[in-house]
Amino acid sequence: MTKTIEVEIYGQRYSIRGDADEQYVRRLAGFVDEHMRALAKGMKTATLARLAILAAINIAHQLFQSEQLRQQGEAAVERRMLSLMESIEEEMPSLLSQEVPS
Repeated sequence: MTKTIEVEIYGQRYSIRGDADEQYVRRLAGFVDEHMRALAKGMKTATLARLAILAAINIAHQLFQSEQLRQQGEAAVERRMLSLMESIEEEMPSLLSQEVPS
């Protein structure tokens, strides 16, 4: 169900339409607001548009870093899995030749 959620980001009110959970949308808006405010502290003068663009770039950078870490983690898991499979395959002949106690 589409609904409109009012949020405030860096002193500006925005109406967000969609079917996402209201608390989730408010968290997202708060996240963006925090980024913009943190950037503004380090700048002498900043327009709203400039802060928004810089915040978007910083958030995109965080997203890319997270994706890179996720991919590295998946690659590490795959390497460990292959190593384990190779170890099992190496031990398989000796395991198959062992007699099972009756």
